[in-house]
Amino acid sequence: MSDRHTTRRRMLQGLAVGAAGLAAGRAGAQEQSAPQSIPGALGAESPAAEAAAISPDTIANAERLFAVRYTDEERAMMVEEIDQWIDRMVRLRQVDKPNTLAPATIFDPRLPGIAYREQGNTVTASGRAAGSLPGNDTDIAFAPVWKQAEWIRSRQITSRRLTDIYLARIAQHGPRLECFVTVTADIARREADAADAEIAAGRYRGPLHGIPYGMKDIIDVAGVRGTWGATPWRDRIAEHDAVVTTRLREAGAVLLGKTTNGAIAYGDRWFGGITRNPFNTDEGSSGSSAGSASATAAALVGFGIGTETLGSIVSPSHRCGTTGLRPTFGRVPREGAMALCWSLDKVGPLCRSAEDTAFVLAAINGLNATEPGSLGHGFDCNAGRDVRGMRVGYNPQWFENAADPDRAALQAARDAGVELVEVSMPDLPYDALFAVVEAESAAAFEQLTLSNEDDSLVWQDAAAWPNTWRRARFISAVDMVNVDRLRRQVMTAAHDMFSNVDAVIGPNFAGAMLVITNFTGHPCLAFRSGFVNQRTRTIFGSTANEDATEYRVPYASTLWAPLFEEGNLVALGRAIEERLGVADERPEAFA
Repeated sequence: MSDRHTTRRRMLQGLAVGAAGLAAGRAGAQEQSAPQSIPGALGAESPAAEAAAISPDTIANAERLFAVRYTDEERAMMVEEIDQWIDRMVRLRQVDKPNTLAPATIFDPRLPGIAYREQGNTVTASGRAAGSLPGNDTDIAFAPVWKQAEWIRSRQITSRRLTDIYLARIAQHGPRLECFVTVTADIARREADAADAEIAAGRYRGPLHGIPYGMKDIIDVAGVRGTWGATPWRDRIAEHDAVVTTRLREAGAVLLGKTTNGAIAYGDRWFGGITRNPFNTDEGSSGSSAGSASATAAALVGFGIGTETLGSIVSPSHRCGTTGLRPTFGRVPREGAMALCWSLDKVGPLCRSAEDTAFVLAAINGLNATEPGSLGHGFDCNAGRDVRGMRVGYNPQWFENAADPDRAALQAARDAGVELVEVSMPDLPYDALFAVVEAESAAAFEQLTLSNEDDSLVWQDAAAWPNTWRRARFISAVDMVNVDRLRRQVMTAAHDMFSNVDAVIGPNFAGAMLVITNFTGHPCLAFRSGFVNQRTRTIFGSTANEDATEYRVPYASTLWAPLFEEGNLVALGRAIEERLGVADERPEAFA
């Protein structure tokens, strides 16, 4: 089996780490610090010389790449004018295309003629009692945001003390986890002091006021390094705040630093190391929201901000045991962050409880009028909603060989009083959709490929970006259009499935749902559903050494919902979380 097919098979089985990126925005002062020169189609020769070398035999040899077959006469006719096409493309490569430049064709997850429920912007807490402030710093650090927020609001603890607790934990544990690119201690203390002053003056902004967090490194903070995890940009300093950064600051959240992501938002390997899973530091934390997941799970932050293109919130949540919310495509602005795949990139929170994700999403949600693809849709959520009678879809086949935590999550939903409804998706070649992320990301980082600067990336493998982008050059434009048409077909099928339910539950990677819902733009919540005994894993989830020691590590399941119905995910996730009783268990080495 080819590397390409092996990689796709792994992703469909849920072994992919995702390539979570973000969308176009202001990328900062040194956005194009990698080499600027764009060579011709094949090298140093002129385009005319290169075109002259094209013969019918060249075309015949290339036909296998595209699974087509032409006659000798057809090849001869193609050769007559193909030099004009090559010249156009060479001249196109010489046009400056910064990472901030989005395509003219913008993805919209909404289907024409469909009315989506209008929402305001009201988040209601579950009403659970936070209890008294614990007597030790570790218990305070591991508490979910909904508890910390109440302790801050009632002035049982100051933001400055909470911030100092986390800064101390970062200093102690951060190097072992390799989960921070940059720690912004001065910014954190300044923002915490400002939060305390406002709260003392009676100006409480809401549940994130004074809560310290970590920002994924592909999202910009003005004056702070934004390295994208990649060697060519390791010294890049951002000039502008991302919209998400600004909104979190307006909510009163406290920035602890920039958390790691795999180089150019793929995996857990970055130029400074490999981000670790707190429950087994011999293995990576998966990616690409690697640092946010690791830091949140080990209580180095109150919550983390991550991104997902194709699994980069879900996968590290599965590995590290965090609760990750991937919002509806377009709901959260992406301006000011690295663009990987314009039609797939999404921003969302990684937390230690389902309820926490609602507070974060409420702060970062909303239209950004200057951003292509940004959608203005309100977010209403009652985290304490009674879920009895909620219609929850499931596919019995997904659970036939599922892990025990997946079955426990399904039973917890049943015990919560939901109505379980069987659902299914049509049998389609969903793996063909991977052409979208491969082609868009190859275009976004074309200069690395053409200048050979991709050789500086730390991960060099058949499944890594450099090889993926070289291969993407041979995706047919005709096939790409038909892949897009398939995507429309999948969107329609997904709408039909979700139109009959309030949510769907299943194993994280069952039935290609990770792939399907990323391409259709539907939201999901990956939540800790239990623990399994597992030997150290590779980046793709397979066991690295069959004779190695087993570790007790977290396991996650997923809820999916109709477009813009993240409130259903939070309420149902909280109800299941309470019944399972596994969300509060801590990684021993950091507890």
